[in-house]
Amino acid sequence: MVNENEEQILKALHQDLAKPKFEAILSELVILTNELHYAISNLRSWMQPEYVSKSLATRFDDCFVQREPLGVVLIIAPWNYPLQLLLLPLVGAIAAGNCAVIKPSEISLATENLMAELIPRYLSQDCYAVVRGGPEETKALLENRFDHIFYTGSQSVARSILQAASVHLTPVTLELGGKCPGFIYGHVNIVAAARRLVWAKFFNAGQSCVAPDYLLCTRATQDTLVPALRQALEDFYGTNPQTCPDLSRIVSPRHWTRLMNLLGRSKGKVVVGGESNEEDKYIAPTVLVDVTEDDALMEEEIFGPILPIITVESLEKGIEFINCREKPLALYVFSDESSVINMVLEKTSSGGFVSNDGIIHMSLPGLPFGGVGGSGWGSYHGRWGFETFSHRKACMLRGWALERLNGLRYPPYRDDKLGWLRWTFSHTLIVQLLVFGPSLLLKDSTFSWTLLLQLFT
Repeated sequence: MVNENEEQILKALHQDLAKPKFEAILSELVILTNELHYAISNLRSWMQPEYVSKSLATRFDDCFVQREPLGVVLIIAPWNYPLQLLLLPLVGAIAAGNCAVIKPSEISLATENLMAELIPRYLSQDCYAVVRGGPEETKALLENRFDHIFYTGSQSVARSILQAASVHLTPVTLELGGKCPGFIYGHVNIVAAARRLVWAKFFNAGQSCVAPDYLLCTRATQDTLVPALRQALEDFYGTNPQTCPDLSRIVSPRHWTRLMNLLGRSKGKVVVGGESNEEDKYIAPTVLVDVTEDDALMEEEIFGPILPIITVESLEKGIEFINCREKPLALYVFSDESSVINMVLEKTSSGGFVSNDGIIHMSLPGLPFGGVGGSGWGSYHGRWGFETFSHRKACMLRGWALERLNGLRYPPYRDDKLGWLRWTFSHTLIVQLLVFGPSLLLKDSTFSWTLLLQLFT
């Protein structure tokens, strides 16, 4: 479907967000096809039973974890990456063997219409259905019972999703967002850091849940960073970014108004950008300094091309600032010093962590993508998506051997029986070596000469 309709997809994405072809292919098509190829290449191994270690009492049993489909799942997608965030979870759902009801965002209307047209042509309508509409249609949809709900979007809507899911005790995966910090500290290549920050922040006009929402640095770093950011923006988008074809637009007039209200209420000083055009839904890439922690721009996720810079006195103060807020979906640290990177990594909690770059981690299917706390529940991408949409069933296949040994657990209960059982379970390795002998080491891969040496040591 993706390969045969690439031009239509790119056209729809441009109608919705004025996405440059380069960004659309990179963030919507390439990441999706990579996920598909990764799942196809690895699905056979993911599906295999996962055998577990056994005790003496289960020595002759087959004990394993088997994955099975959850059933019918609901996938609700946002508008900012309307193809990727709709179909990427669907890859995991299909890989795990589920049927799915798919709800594109009505805000990205052109992509919604295209998906409603294409998906029934390529996927079985008995197993996969596309539902269109706005909040009322979504509310009605949530009245149905699903085996899992996968939602990507805002925290406010997530609360409504949870309330609806609780009626049927439906498990939920929430891919939310929040205010993802960028933190520059210590010795750093300021020019490279500025270019990577600008790319990560203003990709898709800042309308990314993993975009750096605000930036922490010392006052001295800010003095050298601002000119570097200004130069990077000019290199990327020219002296008049509104005429640059490589810059997306805000998705709707309502979202444009929200961003301009935030910018208007801010007490920070605009040092780069600040221009806007309501008719064009354009906001220039904007950088502010002298922003305080109680500023309007720090009240909620910005989700637009506005980057506030907040100064901190030390590494410890920066970590404290991050930890005083909701756990972010991603955290970005820029530094040449591994001690700085490791300290922030160990002292903070976030859905993802990247050093010396931004947003790039979400392109790797081998890494789980998801939040923690207020930034989301659960994860997906690659194996993690397959696991999200699978039930892990504990299986024990048992025959009729050693029935006499079961007498230890049958009534009438006695203290000597309990003593034998407690000793058996706490000395499993010793008992198996005594009962089954050295041949165990040759026949059973769960035992090794290393374990034997550890035992006698």
